[in-house]
Amino acid sequence: MYGFRPYVSVAKRRSMALREMKKLSKKGHPVAPVVIEGRTIASSFWGKAWCDTLESYSDFENRLPRGRTYVRNGSVVDLQIAPGEVQARVAGSELYRVTIGVAAVPHARWSALCRECSGAIDSLVELLQGRFAAGVMERICRQQGGLFPAPSEIDFSCDCPDWADMCKHVAAVLYGIGARLDQRPELLFALRKVDHQDLISTASAGLPLAQPRPASKRLLGTEGLSELFGLDLAAPSPEPAAPRALTAKATKKATTKKKKRKAKTKAKRPKA
Repeated sequence: MYGFRPYVSVAKRRSMALREMKKLSKKGHPVAPVVIEGRTIASSFWGKAWCDTLESYSDFENRLPRGRTYVRNGSVVDLQIAPGEVQARVAGSELYRVTIGVAAVPHARWSALCRECSGAIDSLVELLQGRFAAGVMERICRQQGGLFPAPSEIDFSCDCPDWADMCKHVAAVLYGIGARLDQRPELLFALRKVDHQDLISTASAGLPLAQPRPASKRLLGTEGLSELFGLDLAAPSPEPAAPRALTAKATKKATTKKKKRKAKTKAKRPKA
């Protein structure tokens, strides 16, 4: 009477969605489902920070719980993160398409963030693993002026019939982004249209161009390179030894021997 759709079990929804995704895959679409092991949606620094930020927004709190259920049961069957945009497909009564737009970080804000973090992040690995000081973490995750988008910087749409501003399918995709950041944290920077290298470039700009040669015990030998890169590195061929210069005494001795050989050869020749 009111247009409510009949209940469809989770297993049936996923089975239907997987059939549709197989069709898309055959057409060349790179399918990337969100797979959650257990109850924890995200476990890394970047993934947890994303989810915690979402849950701190009062604008989102009413619809997020249903989204957690959907992402945990595997309903987000495809999620693609690109600069400024997320495209996803979620299994519901039908296979729904979700689009989430995220505004780029303003240049002035990003520059200020890079200056404040300068010198506190030593390497790209440290950055992507979230291994830095608590003060830097707080600065990056700050709701006003940090890297994570505020509700006003996010817009979304879903082709499901739900009239709510944020349906459960959108909420599931928002959590799916956090799960994806566990695997590829650099996607957060791509989504906000900034270069994560900027956070460490200011600090590295002050380093000298020429570094002192490391001690021999810190050099990586041929065996170490082979193991590290999986290469079969041949040992270099030894250089041929340079001939030693003859001394004056040795030169005189060699000349005398040569003269004696000539005289002996001449004496043996028969007379004409």
